[in-house]
Amino acid sequence: MLNPVTPEFLDALRAALPEGTLRAQKDGELDDPRGRHVGLAAIVAQPRSTDEVATIARLCHEAGVGIVPLGGGTGLVLGQVAHSGPAPVVISFERMTAVRAVYPTENAMVVEAGAILHDVQAAAEAVDRLFPLSLASEGSCRIGGNLATNAGGLNVLRYGNTRDLCLGLEVVMADGTIWHGLKRLRKDNTGYDLKNLMIGSEGTLGIITAATLRLFPRPTHEAAAIFVVDNPQGAIDLLALAQATVGEGISAFEMMSGVGLDFLTETLPDVRQPFGTNPDWSVLIDLGLSGESDPQEMLLALFEKAHAAELVSDGVISQNETQRQQFWSVREHIPVGNRNIGSISSHDISIPLSRIPDFIPEGIAKLQALGDVRINCFGHLGDGNLHYNVFPAKGRDRKDFDDIRGAVKKCVHDLTHAYDGSVSAEHGVGRLKVEDLERYQDPVKLAAMRSIKQALDPKGVLNPGAVLRAL
Repeated sequence: MLNPVTPEFLDALRAALPEGTLRAQKDGELDDPRGRHVGLAAIVAQPRSTDEVATIARLCHEAGVGIVPLGGGTGLVLGQVAHSGPAPVVISFERMTAVRAVYPTENAMVVEAGAILHDVQAAAEAVDRLFPLSLASEGSCRIGGNLATNAGGLNVLRYGNTRDLCLGLEVVMADGTIWHGLKRLRKDNTGYDLKNLMIGSEGTLGIITAATLRLFPRPTHEAAAIFVVDNPQGAIDLLALAQATVGEGISAFEMMSGVGLDFLTETLPDVRQPFGTNPDWSVLIDLGLSGESDPQEMLLALFEKAHAAELVSDGVISQNETQRQQFWSVREHIPVGNRNIGSISSHDISIPLSRIPDFIPEGIAKLQALGDVRINCFGHLGDGNLHYNVFPAKGRDRKDFDDIRGAVKKCVHDLTHAYDGSVSAEHGVGRLKVEDLERYQDPVKLAAMRSIKQALDPKGVLNPGAVLRAL
């Protein structure tokens, strides 16, 4: 059981840290982005260095006081929102934003955990390199949070999750000791893989303070296309054809449903859509190539093959970067349209690719049996990650469905589990999905996770209640 923060503890914390490190919680700072919960903080610390983070962790460990790391606050599963139990010390990384070093010839850079993702991308671009992690929240999310949740995003098909983009970490452990693991090596078989244990642990095993990130050559030619398909099976068949035709040049392969496009028409009419009538299903394909290859020609050849195979019925191919960005604007505004409508329940799931065509209609039928709802299914089809979100019928409010919200979530997650999928594809577990983890996870894995937590954080001070239930 964790202890509350006392005046004596705060005095000791202030005495150990530079003046101005501690402050009160700001309005809205710890609010859940979906507006359902507000986080607690006894005090907010703004350290400027890893040593200061270590000092905070050491004092909290000694006093049995909880710690919640805070990045950009964009997480959707309450990983940064401690809304019950003793109010913790929140460590905000807003001051630890430095790019410590860039090594273009090694395709690597070292950044602090508070660096905003967009700034990391810009630092890579400044040396003609690419850091490919791309998220809707990249203007405000921070790289420490991306690593802590093993964020996915738009380019996983080609470059992998955040875990695949990290070479080394610097981490403050629960007792305040520091693991200096900022190596730039591609090969290092010296025992247990502590780096990949920390990535995705959501601040429950250690506090990431800096990372060595992988960079890539920038594609010299890029283009995008939106192709109309009849159904999700057609989208999957198109993906296979695209991979056979274009190979590793595919950076992203996004499926969009007509429901999501209708939401844009309804709430964001200024977003320019490529078709006069919104198709039921369409796919956004993005290519990034180097050398003499012409991405427009490759996309045209793909369309011709797909049309001959009756996989696509219509399509548009970008002729310049402005058009490419217009296509991406459609995809990137779908979550905004979702927020404008207001979901009853949102789900970040992954399904084996071959089973997606059966999963989607079965889920729709089961959900519509619960109430008068609309389902916007969209997402990163190339890696099997679907955002399977449930909305009220047109003209109704999501509050009208509060009585079935739990049943809706259980319906989607039960079906996902039955299809050998995951109820958390890229957002993590946080506090929102702790019960889901207990319900659906392999019991041996869950027991191993609890043993690791006990070994690395025996007092349970690190992000208490996230991922694993606080005991």
